Order: sequence, then C-alpha cells, then structure tokens
Amino acid sequence: MAIQNIEAQATRRNPEELLEHLNSFELDLKFSAGVWFFFPGGGRFHDVYQDRPDSPDQWLERVFEIAESLKPHGLRGLEAHYPNEVNEENIDRYVEFGRQTGIRLVTIVPNLFFERRWEFGALSSPIPDVRRAAIERTRIALELNKQIDTDFAIVWPGIDGYENSFGTDFIAARDRFCQGLAEAMDAVPGVRVAEEPKPYEPRAHILYGTTPEGILMAQKTESLLRSPENRSILEGGDALVGLNPEVGHVLMGYEDLPYALSLVMEYGRLFHTHWNAQPLGNYDQDQNVGAISPDQAEAGLYALKMQGYSGYFGIDINPERMPVDRAIINCIDALKAMNERINRLDHEKVLACTTRPQKNRGLLEALITRARAPEGAPLSEMPPVE
Repeated sequence: MAIQNIEAQATRRNPEELLEHLNSFELDLKFSAGVWFFFPGGGRFHDVYQDRPDSPDQWLERVFEIAESLKPHGLRGLEAHYPNEVNEENIDRYVEFGRQTGIRLVTIVPNLFFERRWEFGALSSPIPDVRRAAIERTRIALELNKQIDTDFAIVWPGIDGYENSFGTDFIAARDRFCQGLAEAMDAVPGVRVAEEPKPYEPRAHILYGTTPEGILMAQKTESLLRSPENRSILEGGDALVGLNPEVGHVLMGYEDLPYALSLVMEYGRLFHTHWNAQPLGNYDQDQNVGAISPDQAEAGLYALKMQGYSGYFGIDINPERMPVDRAIINCIDALKAMNERINRLDHEKVLACTTRPQKNRGLLEALITRARAPEGAPLSEMPPVE
C-alpha cells in the first residue's frame, strides 16, 4: 500500500504566501459514499421506511447500480464495513466494480460496534477474549485494505466507552484501545488508520470522542508501533494514524468545524473527511450536507482550501425519507455550490479582514453576505477593505 504524502497540509504560510496559495489552489471535490446508508435500517423508535433487497447478493448489486448512476455527479469511491458489507466472499466483486467504473473501495472499516459481544467495548474491552476478538477483527480488516490497496482504514470506537464514570480506570481503557490497535497495525504493517471521533451515542461517552483527543490517540498509537516497516514509515516523516472527522460528530461535541479541521491538518493527520449536517449537540442526525448549519460546512471547506487538503469528501448520511441517490446528489451539489462560492471570494480582502481586523471591522461578515446573496440582491454598498 503506497503511503500518500500529506505533510503539505501542515504547511505554515505568511499572509503573502497564503494569498498566492488561495488564488492558485482549488479543492478537488472527489466524493466517496458509505454503502451502509444506501438502504437505511430504521431505528429505536420506528420501522424501516424503505424496501430493502431480499438477499446480500441483491443488496450489493443494487448498491453498485446506484453508485454507477452517481458517477456523472462525481462519485469516485465507496466505503464499507467488514464483515457485514465487504468480506472475503464478495471483495472481488468490489474490485471488479472498481475496474469497470472507476468507483473504487477507498476504505474497509472493521465493524467493532454492532454485535452483541462488543457490549462492554471492543478494542478497549476489559474482557480478554472479547478484546482479542476485536484485535483479530481489526487485523483481518487491515489485511483486506492492504490486499486491494485502499487509501486507509477507518476505525470508529463507537462502543468503546462508558456510562457510569465512577471507579472506571480510564487510563487502562485508553491503553487497551491504543495497544490493541497498534498490535493489529504491526501485524499488517504499512496500512494507515483514520480514527473517527464521536463524543457520544451509542455509549454515553465514547473514548477519544473529540478532535484533540483523536490527535492524542494517533500520537499514542504511533508511539506503540514496533514493526520495522511501520517504524521506517514514521521515521521518514509520514503519519500512520490520523483522523476522519465527521461534520456531525464535530458539531455534536460543540466544536467549531473549521477550527477542528485546521487542528488535524496542523499535525498532518487529516486522512479523510465525512460530510453531513447536524445542529450543535443533539443526537447524531446525519442530515444532508447543508440542510443545517451550512455556514459551518462552508467555513470548513475554506479551512481545507487554506491548507491544501487533497483527500476524499466522504458522504455519510441517513436518508430515511428520500431515495439515496437523490440524497447523495443533494449533498454533492451542496458541496459544489459552497466550493464555488469560496473560490469566487476576493481572498486578498478576506485575509485583510482577518490579518488587519482593527482596520476592517465588520467587513468580513459583509463580504460573506455578498458571496451568499443572489445576483441583483438589493444590498448596501460594500465599504472599502483596507
């Protein structure tokens, strides 16, 4: 598996260099989508709203049909969990579909959260045989990632957490998680892992649930890697453990999206991004991109542009009440529209407002208002930016 060099995302630029970068760099909006939401499965309080294929074969065929229909809109990758969505028996079908359409499997995610045996955690479980099973599940998923040359493996510690904090040995739990992940990575060296922070749900508190915690987890896990190949990669300056921030999860934790994305890029660890919409706090809604807090999504895109992000834009939604192809197209169109707006901004004026705020009070807001306004809107005259 080739390790893509992403050190450039941590580049520091002075205002002149940043202006040159903003005027010359545009985000490559290459989209991926998680196959898990192609046929939503209902929830705690309601039944499934859409018909589902009768068999796994029919399910996968229908996923491929929908995905291929979305290629003209920019879909270039799929994401799937092992073993329920991709496994040893069907992985060749994903590979062949990628050859035929150019829509490749970009990540295989070990499913470490759904099954009954993970009740008290997976990689962090205090129950030895359960934790051993989680490490083995992770190892196999990493092998499949390496086999078909994906870009990374997402790891989500959704069931690794707690409800009652009294008497919990948090340090031991975090040690078990990182040591287990490092063991699996050393068994299959050369595969990048992107942890996806989420503060809560399904656990009341999930380990490594916020952006700063994810960065600490990445650094800690890398310090535990021992295989010669992994050590060589790290000593060469490349990161092996990074993050896959999801817009909804970031906002569930009351984080500011552009700040969170910039923090990950500061450490050269932004391997992937997941996009949807979410109000601050609240349960994980996975609404379509831009449906809620479009300002956060747009500011997040600008932060990515500022640092030269080159990864995928993964769509991770829960389209219970509309066809999945329409939902994905809506998300892609929303991101394209936002990207067009930020590209059309006068970046020199934006930087003037942020680097000389004392001379341009309130003018950044005025610039953004005009960027979002329809042509011909009866706005006041834009004051000069100094």
